[in-house]
Amino acid sequence: MDQALPGRVLTGAAATLSRRGLLGAALALPTLARAQGWSPSRPITILVPNPPGGGSDFAARLFSDGLARLLGQPVVVENRPGANGNLAIQAAMRAAPDGHTILLNYSGYHAGNPVMMPQAGFDPLRDFVTLGMGTMAPHVILAAPNLPVNDLAGFIALARRSSFHYASAGPGSIQHIAGVLFSRAIGAEMVHVPYRGAAPALQDVAGGRVEMFITTPSSAIGLIEAGRVKALAMASARRSEALPDVPTTAEAGLPGFTIDAWFAFFAPAATPPAIRERYNAAFRELAQDPAVVQRARAGGAVVVPMTLAELDALVAREVRELAEVIRSAGIRLE
Repeated sequence: MDQALPGRVLTGAAATLSRRGLLGAALALPTLARAQGWSPSRPITILVPNPPGGGSDFAARLFSDGLARLLGQPVVVENRPGANGNLAIQAAMRAAPDGHTILLNYSGYHAGNPVMMPQAGFDPLRDFVTLGMGTMAPHVILAAPNLPVNDLAGFIALARRSSFHYASAGPGSIQHIAGVLFSRAIGAEMVHVPYRGAAPALQDVAGGRVEMFITTPSSAIGLIEAGRVKALAMASARRSEALPDVPTTAEAGLPGFTIDAWFAFFAPAATPPAIRERYNAAFRELAQDPAVVQRARAGGAVVVPMTLAELDALVAREVRELAEVIRSAGIRLE
């Protein structure tokens, strides 16, 4: 597999952000007053396919308070992990298409699960419609604190002569795919250790039981700042505002290795256009809220307003491109 592939395939969201620019997006914003055709009549539930503490949970809670304010009903974040995210995804797919149960899903599950898992039970383009973009996040390469290395070059040298393990948030997750691609990029055999979410994976890396984890900064910043895990490099074209002292992979000696994820909101396919438009207007308004922007940056993520058409195009493209990576890597989950 071409080692330049990770940067080409997994950074579509970041490329979209760069091409459009925040100013153009801001000028395209509708006001919520133009999307007032629907209002929720009871509390809203956001289903999250991961445990608390990871990037999905961070994105859902980043927007939940603002949604409650703009839509006039309480918003409850319900973490429902299991079956590589499929428990929450299938529950959202079966929910009434009335806007009261929505899904926060991340690119690895949404695009990858149907390719890797015959039993996934959903089609990302047929069974769901988009509501709004949540966050876009680069990934940081983390190492266990007990390793005798402090930079990416040292880690790579050690990994090539040792039997290292890498953690993931679950089989077939972007962290799993990132580990496969990292192993190929450095020419080392590494053993995959899957967990049920980023939080338990991080705990085992911090405890020195697993050598490496590639994940979003939002789930790891506390451990990084406490010195409980080592941040070796940002797998991104630019440094993170949340981790300004962590070099990019290009700066650290592994150019072309970049991993990005997006976390977006979806609803069942039969959801009426008026509900989608109301949600989309709310998400776009919140993406311009300085408090939301700052919280996202502090968590190592970015927020960007996207129209329904823009998000539809992004999701369709990444469903296609991530499927190519998964098939090429031979990742299959039973």
